[in-house]
Amino acid sequence: MEIMDEYKLEVFKDYFDSGEIRKFRELMMYYECAMLEVKTKLDVLNKELALKKSRNPFESIKCRIKTPESIVEKLARRGIEFSVDNIEKELNDIAGIRVICSFPDDIYELINYLLEQDDIRLIAIKDYIKNPKQNGYRSLHVIYAVPVFLSSGAHYTPVEVQFRTIAMDYWASLEHALRYKTDLPDDKH
Repeated sequence: MEIMDEYKLEVFKDYFDSGEIRKFRELMMYYECAMLEVKTKLDVLNKELALKKSRNPFESIKCRIKTPESIVEKLARRGIEFSVDNIEKELNDIAGIRVICSFPDDIYELINYLLEQDDIRLIAIKDYIKNPKQNGYRSLHVIYAVPVFLSSGAHYTPVEVQFRTIAMDYWASLEHALRYKTDLPDDKH
């Protein structure tokens, strides 16, 4: 993932001058590096636990960085003034990872192993497995802050990790497709 290619910044030309665009690119680099840090930690745990248990605790892992359009839309939806500082202060899901596990126990085990690592900070947990949304959505969302070590020092950056089982992921994908195809309102609960 290359920051310059990934972010076609035309969406920001009405909001930012060249200094702010440079600041935005730097911020996106932090998010990308933080996402890679968490993905590496998960990959290492997957290898270790596969050796110990003769099976992998997760089936797949997907990473993404929120698009500039999505960032603008989310800030507007929340009524937050658009600025690079507000992106950093108000949004914790710029960097996202989805981990698909076979069993719910694997999810809780992975979360605990990550929390035991001394360089990870917990920002928030939303447990939609134990407390499903009204529409049946089940997942566990954890926002971690991890250090990105740069020439200037460590910069703690949030990464949202969504943990689901294969069945939960299937349901979420189906529900999203139905909502998109039928233009149903978004369930906020």
